[in-house]
Amino acid sequence: MREVRALLLAAGKGTRLGRLTKDWPKCLMPIGKRPLLEYWLETLHSLGINKVLVNLHHHSEKVQEFLDRPRFKNWITYTYEPILLGTAGTLLANHTFFKDCTTLLIHADNWCQCDFFDFLNSHLSKNQKKLPITMMTFDSPNPKSCGIVETNDQGVVVSFHEKVNQPLGSLANGAVYLLEPSILRWLSANPKISDFSKEVLPHFMEKISTWENKGIHRDIGSLKMLRLAQKDPKPKPLWNKVDKWQKKFSDHPIFYKIK
Repeated sequence: MREVRALLLAAGKGTRLGRLTKDWPKCLMPIGKRPLLEYWLETLHSLGINKVLVNLHHHSEKVQEFLDRPRFKNWITYTYEPILLGTAGTLLANHTFFKDCTTLLIHADNWCQCDFFDFLNSHLSKNQKKLPITMMTFDSPNPKSCGIVETNDQGVVVSFHEKVNQPLGSLANGAVYLLEPSILRWLSANPKISDFSKEVLPHFMEKISTWENKGIHRDIGSLKMLRLAQKDPKPKPLWNKVDKWQKKFSDHPIFYKIK
């Protein structure tokens, strides 16, 4: 089986969260008592994925401080982007890290809890030469705000509608993907591309399989969704030891600002 490596896109400014992201990065917003990014890293660790790249930009020094802890040593790498490269641009800029691997591409501003083992196995069971991308989908309560996908009877994407006023359904793109090496080779041949959803996905219509997340999937980019996430069930922490960073985080004013 081909090695799986992960890219966590965690550099966004989170402008929709207004004052919350003035002094704190979106990817470290609290969900319960822990930061969002920690849940993602726990998921990857549980899957046995031990090569993870995180891109940084907004409040990068705070995210670095979070990542520079013993529990993440030797398996988490981060890269700073002075200017945001875009969702496909980051992947292309770091293509050597993912060369010849299956890449798990994650928009880390999503709060996502589901059966990731099944997601991974679903992709690996497909004919990867014909279906080099598996897209996680979810049933959106607000289809107008999402990229809506249409699939055929086999669950293969045949059309994609990005935030339209009259969406043809509620099955939405969850912005979590498994990619085969052929996708990186295609990106290398098209170096001007920067946006994964708008520029990469349309090129691979009918070559994208889907896997529906029937658990939790929220974009915590708005205060409303961030507050709703606080009420969702949380998995037990993988790392039980409370270190200096966690103690400092527990007393952070951000907890009071989201109430």
